[in-house]
Amino acid sequence: MKKKKTYLLMSFLFFSFQVFGFQYSDVDSLNRLLSTGKFKNDSARLEVYEELFKNSTLSPEIRLQYAKEAYNTANNIQNSNWIFKTNLELGHIYKRKGDIEQSLSHYLSGLKEAEKQKNIGRKALIYSSLGTLYSVGEDFDKSLYYFQLGIENLRKGKSRKDSTNLARSLLNTGNFYRTLGKYDSSLIYFEEAGKIFQKVEFLMGTAYTIGNMGLVHAQKGEHQVAKKKMELASTILKDMGDFYPIAVYDLYIADIYKENNDLERAIGYVQHSLKIAKDYSLKEQIRDANLKLSELYDASNNYQKAYYHQSQYLTYRDSINNEEKIREIADLRTEYEVNQRETEIQLLKTEQRNQYIIFASMALIIILLGLASFLYYRNSRRKQTLNSILKERKEEAEAQRDQLEAINETREKFLSIISHDLMGPINSFKGLSAIMKMSIMNQDLKDLHDIHAVFDKSINNLSALLTNLLDWSVTQQGNIPYQPEKIALKNLMNELIDLFFNMAEGKKIRLITDIPENLYLWADINSVKTILRNLVSNALKFTDENGEIQLTAEKANPFIVIKVTDNGIGMPQSKIDMLLSEDHFEISQGTKGEKGVGLGLQLVKEFVDMNKGKMEIESELKNGTTFIIYLPDYDERQ
Repeated sequence: MKKKKTYLLMSFLFFSFQVFGFQYSDVDSLNRLLSTGKFKNDSARLEVYEELFKNSTLSPEIRLQYAKEAYNTANNIQNSNWIFKTNLELGHIYKRKGDIEQSLSHYLSGLKEAEKQKNIGRKALIYSSLGTLYSVGEDFDKSLYYFQLGIENLRKGKSRKDSTNLARSLLNTGNFYRTLGKYDSSLIYFEEAGKIFQKVEFLMGTAYTIGNMGLVHAQKGEHQVAKKKMELASTILKDMGDFYPIAVYDLYIADIYKENNDLERAIGYVQHSLKIAKDYSLKEQIRDANLKLSELYDASNNYQKAYYHQSQYLTYRDSINNEEKIREIADLRTEYEVNQRETEIQLLKTEQRNQYIIFASMALIIILLGLASFLYYRNSRRKQTLNSILKERKEEAEAQRDQLEAINETREKFLSIISHDLMGPINSFKGLSAIMKMSIMNQDLKDLHDIHAVFDKSINNLSALLTNLLDWSVTQQGNIPYQPEKIALKNLMNELIDLFFNMAEGKKIRLITDIPENLYLWADINSVKTILRNLVSNALKFTDENGEIQLTAEKANPFIVIKVTDNGIGMPQSKIDMLLSEDHFEISQGTKGEKGVGLGLQLVKEFVDMNKGKMEIESELKNGTTFIIYLPDYDERQ
């Protein structure tokens, strides 16, 4: 049975994105500019403030300071546009700091300005922000009301900005349903938001959508899907300098590794989450990360660290739950101390009494902590003994299960390799069949004689391919074999050209090779053949008629660099990132409707890794694609 998560499901307010339009990007430069006071007008000064209070690399306290200064400037000059912007940003910052009252006040002030301007888009932004704020306070009826109100307003807009803001509102609404446990509704909103973000090419919005969908899959127990989506979102957001949501994703990924008994990696993710939370003063995240570390260290039998993080968790939990009471007590204490200053004797008595209370409290706390430590240690010892007994009984069963899973996985991969590698020769036969049909219709016996020679050669190539695959299947025993040997690359390329000659002729595509004679690989020959077959097959699939494919190679110690370059349809960077992600499969069609599910590229990535190499992709829409494969150089092997 899956363990329910104990940390708070955080809601991401998705409106405080960093703006890079201003000519200054360095914080120090902006501060120096502010200190000089040399601005053409107040609007120029406010633009500098905006660059600073939207800079996600700064701490919340510093961003709050700049936002307040901008807010005061905007009110002094009575600029309605900047009054709205600064109220919205202050609402976001106070919300993240947990000051709900201040956040609500600024959101309502921003709504008032938007209504004065009769700006539907800005009103919708405030409605969505209020929906997120009320969801934090668990007033779900008001939260849903404001989310829906914002979406209704934004659907009326027709501009790109309205579309982007609509996607943001849909994202926040989906996150609202996620916190309520209504996962299907949540995914519906996330999917609509993701489509809009992709349409307007808003990468950060796409990253948030992918990450939050990962949270939903994690809560549904679909761990592998969840892990891939959150890791992809974290990679994108890290490059963009937005670390706030990564702290939450790390905790979910840690739970997945914990369920797989990989405690070391789970602890690493939680420690990274805790660092981010401390850097940005996120009390709830600090609390949740400490609780999770306590559980993980307990499972790792590191009781000293488990106890430390448990105490940190209790400290932050009590601080969050009783923050308002603590402020009231602090106010009463201040008033009390002022009154006691009337006489020196009363002050002395008060200090003595307070010291006595403090010492007595410390003694009591030490006793309670000692008792708690003893009970915790005793229970841990009992748990450790029980776990040892269970572990001994489970070891044999787990070993057998792991062996069976490895065998099944390898067999599935091998069947996929065979089916995929046969597609190239079969496609070649299709091309020959079409030519034969035309020759028969034209009663051209000479062409038929030539086609027979080519057909016979293709059959020999297919026979050689089947022999290699069957020999491979006989030798493998539970693992795909890796038997490196010296490989003459030019000879291998010539075989490859023969294999795909007919397929290329069918699309009138030129296959050009430039392989020096003295290049030798140190690799497994069967897997290298699979790599090159798949790359050339893909290039043929996505290259139009009369196109060109070049196969080149050169030394780049300690590798041989092999490039397969086409002038086909190309692809955007986002597609490249998806293809290079782990276990990505995507249905696609070539220039003549050739179908594929992305298996070939998965085989290429796996076999390149197996041969201790690496792969890169360079591409541009409508300008072709280059696959770059690095494989070990025989002359440089150790």
